Amino acid sequence: MTSTIALSIFRYVLIAALVAFAGFPIYWMASTALSANSELYSTGQVPWPQLQKLPELISAMAGVPIGRWLFNTFLIACGTTVLSLLLGSLAGYALSRFRFRGRGLVGFLLFMTQVVPEALILVPLYAMFITLGLLNNLMGLVLANVGFSLPVAAFILKSAMDSIPYEIEESAIIDNCPRFGILSMIVLPLIMPSVAAAAVIAFFAGWNEFLFASTFLMDRSLWPTSVGLASFIGQYETPLSAVMGAALLFSVPAIVFFLLIQRQIVAGLTAGAVKG
Repeated sequence: MTSTIALSIFRYVLIAALVAFAGFPIYWMASTALSANSELYSTGQVPWPQLQKLPELISAMAGVPIGRWLFNTFLIACGTTVLSLLLGSLAGYALSRFRFRGRGLVGFLLFMTQVVPEALILVPLYAMFITLGLLNNLMGLVLANVGFSLPVAAFILKSAMDSIPYEIEESAIIDNCPRFGILSMIVLPLIMPSVAAAAVIAFFAGWNEFLFASTFLMDRSLWPTSVGLASFIGQYETPLSAVMGAALLFSVPAIVFFLLIQRQIVAGLTAGAVKG
């Protein structure tokens, strides 16, 4: 009995230590944001947030369109997620259920897209966007991100669809249910954990976008938050308190989103990994 209580106490202490370790960067960002730049560059940062300096932080960020940047980031992330799930579910279903010539080659080409770094295709993609009129356009940025997140979503959903017995679909086919209806009303509801996992991966791919955004977007009002944060860096001085304040606002929505859906992420990533 005593050993059980000691083990429980040790477990909770370990969990608390891990939570503190994971949350320390957020705490330090808040402490840095609530410190004066003179302190950060001279005497050093104090280890606790100075709430009395919150008005100074608000005035320092008054001229920064952080709300607009966060809204642009949200649009890019949501657009990337929706398109990746829509096209990824169709591609995953085709690879899982249909037998056609070149099926293995299609899967191999989707896999190879993850080998190519984004910087390698930056110049040809820039030329393509000029031709299509997608420069300085958030939709073009969404399409560029979908090109990298779609294969991952397709493979996650395909692996989950492989574990669904085909007899379930056969009964729907006998009832004259169309293929799209089978996918949307039968298959996808059965693999919602995998759908959630693919959605999170696509969402964060769009949320953290920087390289394409800094290259294809010239209008400051269209910048996502990642590019806006980089613009704080000056030649002679960088306002660290304002940078950390904006970075904190940029990080909190993503952290909350992850915490709300983390159970679905784990279940989706492990779905189909073990066959019974």
